[in-house]
Amino acid sequence: MRRASGPDATMRILRDLPTLRAELASLGPVALVPTMGALHAGHLSLIAAARREVGPGGVVAASIFVNPLQFLPGEDFDRYPRQEEADLAMLAEAGCDLAWLPSVETMYPPGQASTIIVEGPAQGWEGTARPGHFRGVATVCAKLFLQTGASVALFGEKDWQQLQVIRRMARDLDMPLRILGCPTLREADGLAMSSRNRYLDPEARARAAALPGAMRAAIEAMARGTSPAAALATARAGLTASGFTLDYLALVEPETLLEVPAPPGRLIAAARLGSIRLLDNMAA
Repeated sequence: MRRASGPDATMRILRDLPTLRAELASLGPVALVPTMGALHAGHLSLIAAARREVGPGGVVAASIFVNPLQFLPGEDFDRYPRQEEADLAMLAEAGCDLAWLPSVETMYPPGQASTIIVEGPAQGWEGTARPGHFRGVATVCAKLFLQTGASVALFGEKDWQQLQVIRRMARDLDMPLRILGCPTLREADGLAMSSRNRYLDPEARARAAALPGAMRAAIEAMARGTSPAAALATARAGLTASGFTLDYLALVEPETLLEVPAPPGRLIAAARLGSIRLLDNMAA
């Protein structure tokens, strides 16, 4: 079993399933933070929240696995940022107890024939823009939950639809764990933290803050009495003028993701700057 070399030399780094299960069998309740690596402060806030959930007697575990099943043909699976050494150092520094780094062959052995399809909140929006994406998300999350025996799994709210899909799956399949959503962390200019932000060149990065800015302005306009249709139309026009290509900007019911005509709801957005696709959402 490899040990971390960072400030917390007790963090266990595991790569095979029998060792993971043997290790966890003698430990306390597990709080799991699933990631695809390329960690940032948002991920580390989930590690801190996980520690609060299980306390000093529990285990804070983070998985790092770039899941091929949730990438569509032509997406960025091959160039998705991978920085294992840096990620492990960050996890150790943050007080993570266990890092789970399965290979693709460990996660999807030859001959695997089962995947999980969620309907309901998986339909529309990202489900339309990226057909099959949530099948990959649901399948890998179910496997991670079963592999670790987690009592709670923590996800950032930035990927709002994903969070609702995972919650729905866990409820529908009677999985004995809680799914906890944690607030989105943002950069100083309001841009939601994301591993893919590093793809933005300096000019695109400077323009990217227009997305949360337009969303906040639309929410404030609705609160002042502007009709939702007019507020969203203004936001869409402003974003287009700023160089964004919008996939969607919509007001939805938070749990079902069905569109609603007026607040309260969740304002969700997906927009592209060149080839870089940004997601965001806010309570409205």
